[in-house]
Amino acid sequence: MTTTVQRLFDLTGRCALVTGGSRGLGLQMAQALGEMGARLALVARKPDELHQAREHLRALGLDAEVFPADLLQRAAIAPLVQKVQDTVGAIDILVNNAGATWGAAAEDYPDEAWDKVMHLNVDAVFFLTREVAKRSMIPQSRGSIVNIASIAGLRGNPLPMRTIAYNTSKGAVINFTRALAAEWGQHGIRVNAILPGFFPSKMTAGLLETMRDRVIQKTPLARIGGDDDLMGAAAFFASDASRHVTGQCLAVDGGASIV
Repeated sequence: MTTTVQRLFDLTGRCALVTGGSRGLGLQMAQALGEMGARLALVARKPDELHQAREHLRALGLDAEVFPADLLQRAAIAPLVQKVQDTVGAIDILVNNAGATWGAAAEDYPDEAWDKVMHLNVDAVFFLTREVAKRSMIPQSRGSIVNIASIAGLRGNPLPMRTIAYNTSKGAVINFTRALAAEWGQHGIRVNAILPGFFPSKMTAGLLETMRDRVIQKTPLARIGGDDDLMGAAAFFASDASRHVTGQCLAVDGGASIV
């Protein structure tokens, strides 16, 4: 017999669009939503990585389609959302995971680096979210938006980390989450954020090479994130298990942000 809790986490019949879904944290979260029954629409820039992700998910018996797109191209966003709807169906869940970083001292930070990080981490999140809401969630009077911010949006960095644009952008995503949750609750749309700490990824590879031991030492649980540590949080925020939760930010960081 299916229990009440199992029903709350069940995503059968729902469509989840996951940006940056071809690898790393995005693929981990997509797999979690797929395991709970969601149809998956993965978006990323590189078709080869997307196809590898689709094969991985389909080998697990999960329903996944892929949509190559560059979210820095604002004109591509509306056609992307329409294509997802035409292929997979109305979008019930949006995971805004795609992001970029750039390391440089603030006083010498390149203009193009600032623009790239802010355009992808903030602008694209807004424009994609707006299109998904207008085309799917508001007409359905329901939806769950999960923004992937970072604990970097809560604080500065220990040296030698110098990622002023990334920290700024993730702070913006945190308050974007709160402001949008307040505005769109009337439409039955919930907006929450997950704030990962250090996880192995292409983005963090260089830093972890030099700082891994230091990060672990300063983390209460004495570990960095693993291959399934975001799955539970993603499933919770995407599903009816969090139907009375909106505008909230959950740090998944082994306790690093509390010390």
